[in-house]
Amino acid sequence: MSVVKLTTENFEQEVLKSEKPVLVDFYADWCGPCKMMAPVIDEIAEERTDVKVCKINIDEQMEIARQYRVMSIPTFMVFKNGEVAARDMGAKPKSDMISMLSK
Repeated sequence: MSVVKLTTENFEQEVLKSEKPVLVDFYADWCGPCKMMAPVIDEIAEERTDVKVCKINIDEQMEIARQYRVMSIPTFMVFKNGEVAARDMGAKPKSDMISMLSK
């Protein structure tokens, strides 16, 4: 499955109303650690059919970043049943990302 790009228009439908857990990558195009994590996020999206993987550009979607108190990037959140179930920040190994999905 490919990574879904989030906007204020589709955030509720894609994340909050999703029937499966959603991994959301809060990023910016200018962020070095975000660029390092992009291939890891893409791999997880391709490998995991039990999880929806999404990205949201905080420069383009400031309202959502503010709403979820994203203070540094990359920030990763796992949403389950419309609620934040796990949250982490910074570049991480893929194994840490997988562990976060299990919480």
